[in-house]
Amino acid sequence: MKEVDARGLQCPKPLMMAKKELDGGCDSLLVKVSNEAAVSNLQHLAGRMARPVSVEQEDDFWNVRIGGTDGEEANAQAASCECAELEPYAVFVGKDYVGDGDETLGKSLMKMALYTLSESGNPPAHLLFMNSGVKLVAGGEQAIIDSVSSLIAQGTEVLVCGTCLDFYGLKEQLAVGEVSNMYDILGRMQESSKTITL
Repeated sequence: MKEVDARGLQCPKPLMMAKKELDGGCDSLLVKVSNEAAVSNLQHLAGRMARPVSVEQEDDFWNVRIGGTDGEEANAQAASCECAELEPYAVFVGKDYVGDGDETLGKSLMKMALYTLSESGNPPAHLLFMNSGVKLVAGGEQAIIDSVSSLIAQGTEVLVCGTCLDFYGLKEQLAVGEVSNMYDILGRMQESSKTITL
């Protein structure tokens, strides 16, 4: 049984670490986490993957054990699954935080959303930044730059509104992505099967 120590890590990192191991062929996994939200997320992951799961609390953390599937059952499931081609989609980032509530929380959620997107295994075809969203890729946190760079390495096209960069005085600070315009950004939205707005 492989062990992943995700204690002290915030959502969604424990989940993404476990998913990466399980997707990579790990048969059974022990994940140590320090909050109940991570326990719940791991239980849901195991359920979606049709794997048994058990949880036990130990001092100030939890041990979440995710079991393997029976080899014959797993082969039968794999044989019966028809892999559908995923449609290309776009993600539009129109501000530097998620939602309409507290901005500090929203900025943290944006960082988590971009990280999760970069680790999801299903990157968008296009990542489009406008208005204050351009602050994320021009002078933004290194963790965000790393997530966006990872998406580019996976084939995502990153377009950043040039007018917005000029408005905020950030054109020289653009760390990742390509300076673009309204015509091209809207064109990418139109050619995508769907556009997700963060």
